[in-house]
Amino acid sequence: MADEVLAVLKASPPRRVLGVGTVLMLGALAVYVALFEPPGHPGWTAFLIALGLTALWLSNKMRHATMAHLELTRSELRSSTGEVLVRVADVEQLERGALAFKPSNGFMLKLRAGSDAGPRRWEPGLWWRMGRRVGIGGVTPGSQARVMAELLTQMMAQHAAERQDKR
Repeated sequence: MADEVLAVLKASPPRRVLGVGTVLMLGALAVYVALFEPPGHPGWTAFLIALGLTALWLSNKMRHATMAHLELTRSELRSSTGEVLVRVADVEQLERGALAFKPSNGFMLKLRAGSDAGPRRWEPGLWWRMGRRVGIGGVTPGSQARVMAELLTQMMAQHAAERQDKR
């Protein structure tokens, strides 16, 4: 019962193509300009090559990251690769307002102090983790993220009530 998948968040194919394609084109354009239309100063050429290669690497990382999807169960939010992003009991706050520091079409989770947040991690287009904050979303549909956020909010309220009853 605790392992039952309640909601799934996956990158839609058109958004995935647009996101990966945009970063890929930026990288290709920067390398092209550096090699075939070089600026006058060698420092700018080196900058454009570094920018282009970084964008090409990032586009591949985004392509690979968005092959996976996120699953919400009663106990955890995990990747389809099996990696646990957060345990629902560790979530202190969920932010999804227009001014929240969150990924596009997603939400941000703030974990309780003392919870095992895990190492910093970034899966471009899907999720990131930095300290006690976890951002969910990117090239994902907003409707799927809203459903997941609503379910998480309800589960957080249940956990808060259970903690209150134990006191």
